[in-house]
Amino acid sequence: MSPESQSNPLIVIASNRGPFSFKKHGRGFQVERGAGGLVTALGALAERHDVLWVASAMSDDDRAWSQHNQGQVQKVEGIRLKLVEHQPEEYEGYYNEISNPLLWFIQHQLWDTPRTPSITADTWQAWDAGYLRVNQRFAEAIAAVVKDSQRQVIVLPQDYHLYMVPHYLRALVGEQVQIQPFVHIPWPGPDAWRILPPAMRDTLLESLLEANRVGFQTEKDAFNFVQTCRFYLGAHAFGRRNAVEYHGRDVGAVTYPISIDVEKLQQLSGMQVTQLERSHLHTSVGDRQVILRVDRVEPSKNNLRGMQAYRALLEKYPEHLGKVQLLALLVPSRMEVGEYRDYLGEIMAEAGTINAQYSGTVWEPVRIIVGDNYMRAIAAMQMYDVLLVNPLADGMNLVAKEGVLVNNKDGVLVLSEYAGAFFELGEHALIVSPFDVYGTAEAMHQALTMPAAERKQRAAALHSIVTQADVREWFAAQVDDALRAANSQASKSSTSSTPEARQSAAASSASGASGA
Repeated sequence: MSPESQSNPLIVIASNRGPFSFKKHGRGFQVERGAGGLVTALGALAERHDVLWVASAMSDDDRAWSQHNQGQVQKVEGIRLKLVEHQPEEYEGYYNEISNPLLWFIQHQLWDTPRTPSITADTWQAWDAGYLRVNQRFAEAIAAVVKDSQRQVIVLPQDYHLYMVPHYLRALVGEQVQIQPFVHIPWPGPDAWRILPPAMRDTLLESLLEANRVGFQTEKDAFNFVQTCRFYLGAHAFGRRNAVEYHGRDVGAVTYPISIDVEKLQQLSGMQVTQLERSHLHTSVGDRQVILRVDRVEPSKNNLRGMQAYRALLEKYPEHLGKVQLLALLVPSRMEVGEYRDYLGEIMAEAGTINAQYSGTVWEPVRIIVGDNYMRAIAAMQMYDVLLVNPLADGMNLVAKEGVLVNNKDGVLVLSEYAGAFFELGEHALIVSPFDVYGTAEAMHQALTMPAAERKQRAAALHSIVTQADVREWFAAQVDDALRAANSQASKSSTSSTPEARQSAAASSASGASGA
């Protein structure tokens, strides 16, 4: 491999959802750019490297766009994109049976194991004809682009949807690529994984161990991955704290804490539309202190216990009656999954009970707004006195980082010890167990009554931590590690191919044979 190929690698991002969605518009297509941090990070990465994003076609119009381009790679707003088309029944099994809820619930440890899940024939059908098939199709799409490449290739599969990509891709292209998955959600210890039948569980683990390294949000997640591999793969898996050796391959378990787009979020917080949203919120909140939560509606976010803790706060500390409001901005998530619909109903019922018990003439203790409005969320984060982030399990929780960046009231962060953000922000937050309703109520009271000087000191420290770690650095660190490993591998390969190296290897082999 030439020095030129090493300095101009191809970076392939693979994810279930891509950076763009498409809508038919006349004879062409209207492009809608995603707002997530991955898209922003990729834009920065594309300034340094040749980047290709491979993602699922999510809608009929996405599929039409792909077919219009004959399934070939196209550049869209500066980003090269290839969409992978799936059969509807395959995607249903892959996404709504295996990825969500099975793997998601395992990794967030949400299953009520005496009752659920039950692995049935339908589950196995979803595994074989859905999850495995979709992952194989991703690998085939990537291989079609990279198999003849004369450059270094770094493949970065994203999250639990694509755990089988390393296995299928390695079978197609061998060792010519660096494969480095990143797991955005928590990785629990070995006990959580006993829910999966051994044939599923071991297949997933063995696939990930065909990668060069696996990225995680926290050191705890990385350590749990190593222990899970050691526990279930037996004598063939030799674990260190940050790596697993398996069948001759040394696979790193590396920590890359994800962050936010600091510059973009600061720009959005100053926009006129944000200030308009803030004005609307202030009309209903008035001069009361605000306890804010911004979450997707899902059991792992622990919305229900947050409501219960707020009720406990009002019961024990009646001095807050009429003077504080819980503002909950809830984004619908996976409403096609029964557990999520039921959970939203429980949240609304608890809020209704609190309002029925404590509402005054002009004061309503809880206000819930359901909908996906990011500018409204930013506006609310600017005005909180207390930000409640109490998940049962969270890979990172970017709301905690977004909030402390844009808040301008020296607001206090009340943070679960099971949020990934705990490891970066915990020193300057009020830490709670997500199961401790009483303790969470006490933390909220402490935050509402905290002296101004302490609030200011905590807020400044949190703001500093977040501004020093941008999402661009998160992606760049992964790519830099992969490039160093690839360059090292290429250097070793080049050295071993010299005449001197071959003569030395032959002499060593002969010596070994005579000794035998």
